[in-house]
Amino acid sequence: MLRNLVILLVAAVTAFPALARDITLTETVTVKSINSAALAADGELAAFTRVVPRTPYVDEDGSSYIELHVANGANQSVPFITGKESLGAVSFNGQTIYFLAKRGDAKHTSLYKMSTTGGEAQLVLSHDAAISSYAISNDGRYIAFRAREKADETKSKLAKKGFKAEVYEEQHEFTHLWLYDTQKADASAVKITSDIQVLSVAFRPGHEQLLVRVAPTALVDDNYMSSQYQLLDLNGKQVSAFESVGKLGKAEFSPDGRYLAVIGAADYNDPADGRLYVYDTNKNNERKDVLPDYLGHVQDIAWRRNDELIWLGHRGTQSEVQALTMQWFESRVIMEPSKLVAVDIDVAAGKSDVLVRAHSAEHPTELFRISGDRITRMTDSNPWLADITMPRQETMRYKARDGLTLEGIVVYPTDYKEGQRYPLMMVVHGGPESHYSNGWLDRYGSPVKYAAQQGYALFFPNYRGSTGRGVEFSKLGQNDYAGKEFDDLVDAKKHLVDIGLVDSAKVGVTGGSYGGFASAWAATALTEHFAASVMFVGISDNISKFGTTDIAKEMHAVHARSYPWEKWQWYLERSPIYHAEKARTPILIMHGKEDTRVHPSQSMELYRYLKTHGNVPVRLVLYPGEGHGNRRVAAQLDYSMRLMRWMQHFLVEGNKEAPAHELPHAENLK
Repeated sequence: MLRNLVILLVAAVTAFPALARDITLTETVTVKSINSAALAADGELAAFTRVVPRTPYVDEDGSSYIELHVANGANQSVPFITGKESLGAVSFNGQTIYFLAKRGDAKHTSLYKMSTTGGEAQLVLSHDAAISSYAISNDGRYIAFRAREKADETKSKLAKKGFKAEVYEEQHEFTHLWLYDTQKADASAVKITSDIQVLSVAFRPGHEQLLVRVAPTALVDDNYMSSQYQLLDLNGKQVSAFESVGKLGKAEFSPDGRYLAVIGAADYNDPADGRLYVYDTNKNNERKDVLPDYLGHVQDIAWRRNDELIWLGHRGTQSEVQALTMQWFESRVIMEPSKLVAVDIDVAAGKSDVLVRAHSAEHPTELFRISGDRITRMTDSNPWLADITMPRQETMRYKARDGLTLEGIVVYPTDYKEGQRYPLMMVVHGGPESHYSNGWLDRYGSPVKYAAQQGYALFFPNYRGSTGRGVEFSKLGQNDYAGKEFDDLVDAKKHLVDIGLVDSAKVGVTGGSYGGFASAWAATALTEHFAASVMFVGISDNISKFGTTDIAKEMHAVHARSYPWEKWQWYLERSPIYHAEKARTPILIMHGKEDTRVHPSQSMELYRYLKTHGNVPVRLVLYPGEGHGNRRVAAQLDYSMRLMRWMQHFLVEGNKEAPAHELPHAENLK
């Protein structure tokens, strides 16, 4: 009897660890993660960077710190640069690690190097402006980098005298391509492009040529919709170009320089770069769509051999890694869809291992190594997460009212009991050319585990227009602002109510950017379905949105498929402000004060309309210094606290008036 009791106790402890505890909002916004990785040519050493957020209430305001670590073939890692540092663009050249950073008294971001055996970092190259990115030739002789020209000191002097006029969209500065020859004594970098925006640079293996992605202007819209890959010689003269239309993603040459793989768009109206093309330079840059029927989106590529391309795809709510041969254009699976969601990959030419950054429902992005059939986890950035109670999280499929099959991620309350109904937080992604994967969804705008332990169910819908299900599905929301795409949200709610999980009267909605548009629409046009809303950097007026955004070309090409002047009334009626009078959903509106993608005036408009009608609680919170999303940890924590208080106040406590606007920050100062 005693022995059986001991066995039961051991089983209970195993199922529910003694140290299991709840997570805090501060912990949610300060988790560490691996944000980049590179594999050395030997296929053994891997360099990676780890994001270390600042400590709220303790550190001064600023961006997160970023550390450099190196792991060996046995997956044992050693810290190279830690502390209050920030670096990026890590790469290998032989036995040397290169990276970009602004260290010590440096005026601008510069290029540094370190030996793989350790030691002090050495300055390789500095410039009159910040270096944005770089590439090093295989022999190490040439360094190509992207940077602007030296700032005009006259402008600075005039500004001190009060001459600060800004000419909108006409004062943009080009990011040029520069070339530095390390074998020339006292050499200086030479600018080899002009009057064109250079967006990326890489050396073509076996050739003295540079692969660049260029756009006609420095405007974000041209980056999205009007860029092209070109080959330049080392003097900046165009050798050839690679024909494409629409959005472009990563491109990489095969080790012998023959094939160029490019992630691009199916056509000009394709919302996302997710098709995989291979150009054959031996056949006049002939292009082949190598995955023509792929019902997903290609996220990353890396050449393992001259005739073998490794590609990472997102399909549905999962990811997969496959190897594609150039002879037959056939793929074989390297990593099957699983609980791991891969973010990007890297390989060493001629070596078998694949380096993968991936996350899951249990941890943020970490580093993994694929060796044959074995996947080995290399990093554990947050060992304390092993003590946190993890809620149940799974992919859920449901039918829209028109019969279309949709899916999303559902997270159950931590103490879920079947048959009990719970308040729901629906978190709508932006884009809309984006999607949720069944991995780590905890963010400052969606504190999953914190909300689940407070008794909320959460749902992350991949509504029509999302990526991850092929081009056709991603186009289903075009020319239908706030139409069937947002009806899908109501249908998701209905499904969650029908299966007995959610209390129909306690459904809240939140999201940023296009998800903010959805949150505003839910609080106005669909107000009868939602009891609380939190809108972040969202759209409220589609007419003025077109006139104030920095991506008007992209909006027309891949979203609206029309211009406002072609149907003024339609644009107005698809705007939340048009439905403000009937709004009965309490809405908290938050926005970065320096947002150029969705101007803060979008939030101001909705606030003023709702405030003037006076039918519903509304509050507007602006974040100085933040743009289209909060980057600094203090602003992120403040956002999370306001989000959760708004939902608790209206969904759970059933209050009718807005809560006090102050937050208990002062109590936490140290």
